[in-house]
Amino acid sequence: MHDVARLAGVSPMTVSRVMNGKDTVHARTRKKVADAAAALNYMPNQEARKLAGARPIRIGFLYSNPSAGYLSALLVGLLNQSSIHNMQLFVEKGDDQAHQLEQIERLIDNNLDGIVLPPPLGDDPAILARLNSAGAPVVTVACGQPEADVSSVSIDDYLAAFQMTRQLIGLGHQRIGFIAGDGNQIASARRLAGYQAALQEAGAQIAQELVVPGLYTYRSGLEAAETLLALAERPSAIFASNDDMAAATVAVAHRLGMDVPGDLTVVGFDDTALATTIWPALTTVHQPITDMAGEAVRLLQRQIRSRRDGAPLHPEHVLMNFSLVRRQSDAAPRVRPPARYLPPQAPRPVDAATLLFSPPSA
Repeated sequence: MHDVARLAGVSPMTVSRVMNGKDTVHARTRKKVADAAAALNYMPNQEARKLAGARPIRIGFLYSNPSAGYLSALLVGLLNQSSIHNMQLFVEKGDDQAHQLEQIERLIDNNLDGIVLPPPLGDDPAILARLNSAGAPVVTVACGQPEADVSSVSIDDYLAAFQMTRQLIGLGHQRIGFIAGDGNQIASARRLAGYQAALQEAGAQIAQELVVPGLYTYRSGLEAAETLLALAERPSAIFASNDDMAAATVAVAHRLGMDVPGDLTVVGFDDTALATTIWPALTTVHQPITDMAGEAVRLLQRQIRSRRDGAPLHPEHVLMNFSLVRRQSDAAPRVRPPARYLPPQAPRPVDAATLLFSPPSA
């Protein structure tokens, strides 16, 4: 613990508070301690914890998000914090709502101490109501409009989409296509609302044909991009609600012989690993998914310890910062010179002798 304290530049008491999930330590300091502990491969002395009367905390994570990059970032945050705080993590996948409710019952039957829910499960009233009736502490992560009585970690999806759209308008784009996310997720509606508000503020063109649905999958992005780029008047920029659909849009543009960003600007949302593995690298909204998942584990740990101490649960709502990351997929719209009409000219008469005896041109 002293080694971790020296590396993080804090006191051993601060390290102890972080390891025990105390909420009196600033988030930035907690991250420094967590990074130092990971660098030193530090694990709290489990025997000492047992002597102190602590028992392992068991938490569940149920997901159904189709984006592998998004899920990977979530899992990294969950696993890192679970390891640091001696928490056992149980991961389950739920395909449709009926299966998800079955999985929730399974997690409840396993007597887990708490559950982390990402979208769209964290937006599902039936799932939240069942967990509430079971008395299980819950923290939702990255859900668009957190419930007042459920702890949450999120960003302002509306403001993020508003600022990205305003940046596109600032580059000179007027016809901006938008690929919406899954209608079952509240964040999808908030991102669409942010896009529309930015257009309205700037007096830019708002056309229903420029908004097409998606499902946060690569395949849905392909279909949406084909629809937008088949319009008689194509958009000069497309804003996709996640990086998977933005990457699909870039692929469709390349297939049609379009240059990105010369002929078409493409931007995404989330800043997953996919954003920097395609060409050109995506301009996107950076949502700190890994840090959000880690913060969700810390919130859940505090709630579980309060419950064990007999204290009432008080929901906490953490709003984390986002940022716009500009890379190579956006630019000002290309201005092509207007075509000029040249009237046909009558051919000049040519002497036959000139055709026969004139030397060939170089």
